[in-house]
Amino acid sequence: MSAERVLLMGNEAIARGALEGGVAYATGYPGNPSSEILEAMFSFQKEHRIRVEWSVNEIVALEAAAAFAFSGLRSMVTMKQNGLNVAADFLTTVCLNHLRGGMVVAVCDDPGPMTSSNEQDSRHFAKIAQVPLLEPSTSNEAKEMMKWLLGFSEEQGVPCILRSVSRLSHGRGGVTLGEIRRRHAAPFFDTSKPLVGLPFLVTIHHAALLKKMSRIREIFEESPFNGYAGPEAAPFVIMATGLGALYARDAVKALCLDEAIGILKIGTVWPLPNGTVQKYLRQAEAVLFVEEVDPFLEDQVKILYSEHASELAPVRFYGKNTGDIGGPDGPGVGEMNSDIVREALERIFRRPQSCTPNPKIKEAAQWLVPRELSFCGGCPHRASFYAIKVALDLDGRNGFVVGDIGCYGLAAGATGFNQIKMLHCMGSGMGNVSGFSALGSFGFDQPVIAVVGDSTFFHAGLPALVNAVFNRAKGVFIVLDNAVTAMTGFQVNPASPFTAQGEATPPLRAEDIARSVGARTTVLDPVEDIQGAIDALCAALQEEGVRVIVFRRACATFEKKAKDTGWRLKARVDPEKCIGEACGCNRYCSRVLACPSVEYDKEEGKALINEDTCNGCGLCRQLCLQQAISLIDLQEEIKTP
Repeated sequence: MSAERVLLMGNEAIARGALEGGVAYATGYPGNPSSEILEAMFSFQKEHRIRVEWSVNEIVALEAAAAFAFSGLRSMVTMKQNGLNVAADFLTTVCLNHLRGGMVVAVCDDPGPMTSSNEQDSRHFAKIAQVPLLEPSTSNEAKEMMKWLLGFSEEQGVPCILRSVSRLSHGRGGVTLGEIRRRHAAPFFDTSKPLVGLPFLVTIHHAALLKKMSRIREIFEESPFNGYAGPEAAPFVIMATGLGALYARDAVKALCLDEAIGILKIGTVWPLPNGTVQKYLRQAEAVLFVEEVDPFLEDQVKILYSEHASELAPVRFYGKNTGDIGGPDGPGVGEMNSDIVREALERIFRRPQSCTPNPKIKEAAQWLVPRELSFCGGCPHRASFYAIKVALDLDGRNGFVVGDIGCYGLAAGATGFNQIKMLHCMGSGMGNVSGFSALGSFGFDQPVIAVVGDSTFFHAGLPALVNAVFNRAKGVFIVLDNAVTAMTGFQVNPASPFTAQGEATPPLRAEDIARSVGARTTVLDPVEDIQGAIDALCAALQEEGVRVIVFRRACATFEKKAKDTGWRLKARVDPEKCIGEACGCNRYCSRVLACPSVEYDKEEGKALINEDTCNGCGLCRQLCLQQAISLIDLQEEIKTP
């Protein structure tokens, strides 16, 4: 009987590999493009008796997973590239102790980026921590690598990293399902072998780790995750990692260079299998590197070549460092793709372009309507940032907002009235406030408001809040509490009323924590009481010390998905009252709110509400200058004869 083959997203394949590899515990922090790995694991937990949790942040997730590994069971941690920064402190120390069970960090990088504040290349962390890293090219290979790494990690006693990227994580491919490994060992922590990182032990443990990595490098020389395709002694070799191997294959075929170019795919990226690489350096006259994002492989191979230059013939290298391969923004920036590789080969081989752009694509592009990114229909953040805008205008001291990544980060654009003026990593806005406050002794007098989501507040905001209170800072912290981690797919967090297993639990309240450290707090619903929100902000801006305001209203999109509300409330426009272009702010409701449900009919010169997308939050009704918008309960309307 042949093995079952299914179509899986890359992240789903990674989850399946963990299951086949005997994982007992899976945890992480949600962040695109990694979130679906753990979401898939949740569907396995009951049938296969594994434990799956969302952790409050990435370092806590890694610390929890290590407890399983040190007790003899296998564990997996998921995160995006930004999260590996958060987990780095523990990663670079836990590797110094021997694991009894396997532990794999599945990190998903976001070249481009699509949903991130940087395009960090996580491969560097493998070198910093001295832990093995594998990078798959396909969904099936992602599954196989995860399965293999769990066993390999346990065998070698060292944590391992599986690195994916957005296109692989969210793309789909054929996956051959294997047997699911059942665990048998009972967990046990051996107290006779303490695991401590005292300074006088560090060098001993570090030396042991380097010996492990030397053995692992030898093992990687025979790894099936590395492979060569092409002429036996090709003078031109492409060395590629991850999706780069597929892009290279497509480009070589498009230019009919199959007989002239060989492709060396390296799946065991760190430690680099030096012997395998040297074999192809000996035959090659030229080498092109294809990888995302940084020239990581390129640097390692060039170092290797320089160390053995006396025994190797001259080789011409083409890559990101040489400027020979790069997208529209240059080498080392953005995603790789087949066209970029093809264009590099065309220049190197002086070949004409293999194809010309389809003129119909250019023709169609002119008809596409440009749209800015926008909050969802009914999103409470729209009301929150409207209140912030009005309050800062009324204050009149050129105050501004600092924030961080999350749904609310869109407020740096028109959908949030361009209010966020500084945005970096999770929780950074709250930390920025302490710095701006300290500028007061240098004559700085602009009010500063920091916004943070509920999940981010627990992830990275707590230390910043404590720091601000302790250092007697002045500023306003706004916690945008919508009860879920909305941006990454509605995962639970400590502000949610239920756990990841669906069990009811008392949500932790940001205001209780803020009050416990000495900050004054206010809680309100910015949609139901927009004027109250404005008044609270105006008052807070005049106060000394740290003031925390919690704007609490559930994520509208999550409510629609999770609850049987029937979505009966809809906004309606009274055409007799709506004055369209003559409105005091030039079709105020549609232009200012930027709500995707509020439209403008140019022919009628009136505002319209799209009932298919409207969820009746009522913010447009509250802000309508002509009182031309009302809320209708559709269920009651249907009952009326």
